[in-house]
Amino acid sequence: MKRTLILACLACAIAIVGLTGVALATSPAPEREAEASAATPAAQAAPAAPEAAPAPKRSKQPAPAATKPDVRRAVAILEARSGSKLSGRALFTEHGGKITLRLDVQGIAPGLHAAHLHEKGDCGAPDAASSGPHWNPSGEAHGKMGTAPFHHGDIGNIIVDSGGKGTLVMTTDLWTLGGPEKTNILGKAVIVHANQDDFKTQPTGNAGGRIGCGVIKME
Repeated sequence: MKRTLILACLACAIAIVGLTGVALATSPAPEREAEASAATPAAQAAPAAPEAAPAPKRSKQPAPAATKPDVRRAVAILEARSGSKLSGRALFTEHGGKITLRLDVQGIAPGLHAAHLHEKGDCGAPDAASSGPHWNPSGEAHGKMGTAPFHHGDIGNIIVDSGGKGTLVMTTDLWTLGGPEKTNILGKAVIVHANQDDFKTQPTGNAGGRIGCGVIKME
């Protein structure tokens, strides 16, 4: 009888042990739970940042059309006459209804030298006599420009320094480049004289020989 009880107890113990092992085998260990958690897709992707609002469209304004300044230029290249060594240039710039003259000379004696516009654009003669008389569309007496009476071709005197160089700048509304005959200076001659203009002696101002000549042409 005792033997039978002992065997029965042993059988029960074996059964209990078996059940315990099954339970242990089927229950996930904490480590396994952690691994399972780590095995899930990495921390769910953070929600995408909201798209930036599109920049407001700017209306395209047409670029202003470039305006060309109302500027025209003409030039006379001065050559030596009457045995002088003169060289120079007369630049005429027309803008706003007026013309500004810049007259540059070199290679002549220091002092004052008269400059005039002459009727004919012809510098062919050795003494420039082919350029004719002063340009005088108004038919007035010779004098100083700006103080009546005067020729429209009465420019004035150039001051030449000790190095033989001189510059004269003046502005007038009596000239045009290609305008009416009484104002148009294109085709006229620029003459530089050996002496100064006294603004009195008729009809040349006692300015002496013509030592430089150039014909006015569009640049």
